[in-house]
Amino acid sequence: MSARVHDANKAIGVSPEFVVDPALLDAISPSGDRGGIVLGSGLQGEPLTVSALRAAPTRIVLVGGLYLSRQVAMRAMAVGAWVVVATGRPTAWHVLSNAAGQQPNGQPSPLVQIRRLSPVELPRPSEDAPLLVVHDGGPTPQDLFPPRSPWQTTVYVLPYLHPQAGALANSADLVLMQRLPAGQAELAARIWRLPPQMMRQLTTLKDDQVVALGRNLWRPLRLVTTPKEQQILGPIRRGD
Repeated sequence: MSARVHDANKAIGVSPEFVVDPALLDAISPSGDRGGIVLGSGLQGEPLTVSALRAAPTRIVLVGGLYLSRQVAMRAMAVGAWVVVATGRPTAWHVLSNAAGQQPNGQPSPLVQIRRLSPVELPRPSEDAPLLVVHDGGPTPQDLFPPRSPWQTTVYVLPYLHPQAGALANSADLVLMQRLPAGQAELAARIWRLPPQMMRQLTTLKDDQVVALGRNLWRPLRLVTTPKEQQILGPIRRGD
């Protein structure tokens, strides 16, 4: 698969290193090796990262609650990415702007932009300033910000799986799924042709568990939150 999940100690194909203010890095979360975003830990406690910010247009689909999507966005900030959030619920994302802090002149940090669900001009991504676009537009989002250039990653936040989202989900380089009800797990099995044991596993995930799914990839992992992330996001949870 393109946006690979891998052990942090055996990183392969991760993005180049991005530079960010140390105070911001400390306030948000640990970064991954050479720019990889830390997703959580494996079954043996090993850290797992994803090379989501890279020299190729990248799509990531998150099926779950706001906690997971906000944590992924904050960890992209921690490795120096611009973050643009297009959402119909902007107040739910103000914590991201607060975490980014202010410029010396008192203005909000330009690192994070909260926008409406309508086409807007995006910052131009580059190797030194990659771009993460979070599309929080419900279970059947319009593709307003498709990743078209290197160093742009678009994350689609799906509160639940919907049959009309099957094409979008299937085109993703990486899918992260939290616990699903039985009916949605059956839909996931049809979309990705999952065997019965994988379908059942999706219904039994704990609040702090996620499955990373991609081409030739099925990797359960456990979310890990730093104390400062807990202050900003609260405890790990499945819902919003």
